[in-house]
Amino acid sequence: MLTDSGIRIAPSTYYEARSRAPSKRAIRDAEIVEVIRAARGKRFVARLGARKMWLYLRRRGHDVARCTVERLMTQNGWEGALRGKQVRTTIPNLDDARAADLVDRDFTATAPNQLWVADFTYVATWSGTVYVAFIFDVFSRRIVGWRAATRMTTDLVLDTLEHAIWSRRQDGIVDLAGLVHHNDAGSQGEFNWSSQRLLISEVFKGGDGGLEQEGQRFARGCASAVACGSGVASADAIAWAAYPSRAVQRQFWRLIATGITSAEAALRVGVSVPVGTRWFRHAGGMPPLSLTEPTRRYLAFEEREEIALLKAQDNGVREIAREIGRDPGTVSRELQRNAATRGGKPVYRAVVAHWKAQQAAKRPKTAKLVQNDRLREYVQDRLAGNVRRPDGTVVSGPKTPPWKGLNKPHRQDRRWSTAWSPEQIAQRLKVEFPDDESMRISHEAIYQSLFIEGRGALKRELVTCLRTGRALREPRARSRNKAQGHVSADVVLSERPAEAEDRAVPGHWEGDLIIGTGRSAIGTIVERSSRSTILVHLPRAEGWGEKPHVKNGPSLGGYGAIAMNAALTASMIKLPEQLRVTLTWDRGKELSGHALFALETGTKVFFADPHSPWQRPSNENTNGLLRQYFPKGTDLSRWSAEDLEAVAHALNNRPRKILGWRTPAEVFEEQLRSLQQPGVASTG
Repeated sequence: MLTDSGIRIAPSTYYEARSRAPSKRAIRDAEIVEVIRAARGKRFVARLGARKMWLYLRRRGHDVARCTVERLMTQNGWEGALRGKQVRTTIPNLDDARAADLVDRDFTATAPNQLWVADFTYVATWSGTVYVAFIFDVFSRRIVGWRAATRMTTDLVLDTLEHAIWSRRQDGIVDLAGLVHHNDAGSQGEFNWSSQRLLISEVFKGGDGGLEQEGQRFARGCASAVACGSGVASADAIAWAAYPSRAVQRQFWRLIATGITSAEAALRVGVSVPVGTRWFRHAGGMPPLSLTEPTRRYLAFEEREEIALLKAQDNGVREIAREIGRDPGTVSRELQRNAATRGGKPVYRAVVAHWKAQQAAKRPKTAKLVQNDRLREYVQDRLAGNVRRPDGTVVSGPKTPPWKGLNKPHRQDRRWSTAWSPEQIAQRLKVEFPDDESMRISHEAIYQSLFIEGRGALKRELVTCLRTGRALREPRARSRNKAQGHVSADVVLSERPAEAEDRAVPGHWEGDLIIGTGRSAIGTIVERSSRSTILVHLPRAEGWGEKPHVKNGPSLGGYGAIAMNAALTASMIKLPEQLRVTLTWDRGKELSGHALFALETGTKVFFADPHSPWQRPSNENTNGLLRQYFPKGTDLSRWSAEDLEAVAHALNNRPRKILGWRTPAEVFEEQLRSLQQPGVASTG
């Protein structure tokens, strides 16, 4: 075959080549290739070129020539990191018109969405350079917008800004009035105008912005946490970027104390909803830090930013101290203790320094229940001890499923235990151990051991032994401010006319439901001045108990919003207009259609405050009287409208002490006669 192809060789030459053993060079090359392949499997060695790979092998005892390493790496397609000329991400155009500098090196903000700082950096990859643009919120240090591209263009910066605005809108923040967007004067490649100019003209339609080349050191300091792929960022910077400052957390917990949800508080301070939820759950609903502002004894983040800027300008320690109004020793210790050292030499960055200072300021203490075994056993026994008979026999109680980190089960068996409250335990210790000061603990410390993760003293599942059975502690303000969308500001009790309070003018009513078994109910409305009672018949809808339950479907129990509205309207519309002025109800969802009820009857509806039955005293008293006829735990749907009318008639003809031993029916009749007399002013 070789002869036919024009290659003339002797048969002996062919057979000799087939039987020839590998040469020493081939064997040596194979050995060196395996050594190089094993070396390139290491993280940092894989980026070495032929010369550094040759030096690396020589240091590890491999006697190999540099040309051999070059030849073998070329044959296998291996090459090191290519180092081109330095990438410039900012080439200022001095001829371009610039927007005004609104920041003046004051990189501080008192709330999210006041000041955004933008910049972009580059990351060297094997296939080329990737440019990453981003926008930081100065207050929360959150990256609110970012984009990546292979070219430096105007669209890169504008897309980043649009992404930031979009992300804010996704969080429910639409109004960005007063926001200052700070950027450098980039004008390279396809940049015909500065990104600041484009922001003003195209995005905010006249909004303000700021420019400053010197101040961009602040943005580039934050940028180090983004460009970790190029080796710019230190681990400290990345850790700090993932952990918002204590000022943000302090404001978050202040908002929680006002009663809003963790999601709302997270959005207000500029962190994501999952982060806010995690903060709340990990802390058990209890603030893990003091909510008081730190004194001037400690350096603030703004001061560290100023130190970083002045240090970057090669100012000395004493000059920096004079600028920020601090002692030179304070500045000197700050530069030594909190400088970033991951890069091989100390470099002071404000973000890293502040994170290091926060870590050093932690003073964790061992919980008292961890140190004192005797005290812990006492608390645990009083909280989760077994229920016993008088003779000491243990009563196990119902069998309950294992705790899964949730609140107590709804209408299901709970674990039986002694279930002393933390306050009872704390006060009883003083009675049983009056002379032993080691057997002292506050009820708040017991709550913290139960709710806060990492305390390690009491097991978290013991929260099931508390009366409330909550897995997380609920802020007091939140329990008073339950979210109820049907109660708006114009229908709260404080807006009710003052004439309804003194009971002098008739026509003001109070209402509620009395509940029976099987979702049966009766509506009760009582006139405040005469104490006259009307009972509202609420029959179950057709198909109740026959059709399967449909989630978010119509209520068939009889006192859904639609059925309640219709029945209440039918009862109230029979009254004269002057005797149906207002109706005060509790916070029940059955009257969520109050706007339609008010439109059809002309009766204004007001809602009492949560957990305040004393604001409807006549109605609550009447409900107690009605329980003589309709006891708890009975089916109220078996009574017809005529039966309810008979019971109301019986109550209305019972003399009352508050009415001078007259009956509500007699007083109500007098009110009707007074309305029929000519010349009587109407209160409608």
